Amino acid sequence: MTANASIPRVALVTGTSSGIGEAVVRHFCAQGHQVLAVDFNPAGKAVAEQAGAAFFKADLTDGEACKAAVAEAIKRFGRVDILVNNAGIQHVSPIEEFPEAKWRQIIDLMLTAPFLLAQAVWPSMRENGWGRIVNIASVHAQVASPGKAAYISAKHGMIGLTKTAALEGGSQGITANAICPAYVKTPLVDGQIADQAKMHGMEEQEVIEQIMLKNAAIKRLIEPAEVAELVGYLASDLAGAVTGASWNIDLGWTAQ
Repeated sequence: MTANASIPRVALVTGTSSGIGEAVVRHFCAQGHQVLAVDFNPAGKAVAEQAGAAFFKADLTDGEACKAAVAEAIKRFGRVDILVNNAGIQHVSPIEEFPEAKWRQIIDLMLTAPFLLAQAVWPSMRENGWGRIVNIASVHAQVASPGKAAYISAKHGMIGLTKTAALEGGSQGITANAICPAYVKTPLVDGQIADQAKMHGMEEQEVIEQIMLKNAAIKRLIEPAEVAELVGYLASDLAGAVTGASWNIDLGWTAQ
């Protein structure tokens, strides 16, 4: 699946210090796009510069920081054509024990921030008559698992946001789509493995085999580059007729 890279675009990508976000930044830079990589982790600066992207440090749980990130992209590059909402965190514990502060942090970062970023880039996309919003959701936007109330709630909400943006943006040349991966080889998933092992009293390898891959037809974790390829397609001219869709990269999890 190769995206049309004939026209350089300006992309803003969040959660870029590792994993899917890093892979997307590298993919876009390789296509010749101008990229602003946004992350709270200052280590993301070296990752961005190595890929050929600019870096902006921001805590996206702060609404003003979301607006500042978009303003930085427009200041540097003159516009924003592509928004990839990828930033995320995880906390695993039963609802009865789930900390309210952690709930609010996850919802702010993984649902409110994508809304505010989409809102902030919308005028630029509308003015140019071309825009692509790609939301990195999760297989947990389609199904639930115990211990992840905030994460799953945010990801389900992201699907609703995607559909609404698609309906509102269609007449303005703006598309919005979501990608729903199963477990990807990222530091976030590494942390989940450890948390799940603690919560269930299991070895980490048992968590991978008995929990993470239990419902998968293909028994392996997903590579970040596989997700980045689909992002590249959805952000391209070739995907101009694709909007409001949820694209599963879930190893067959939801085929049951």
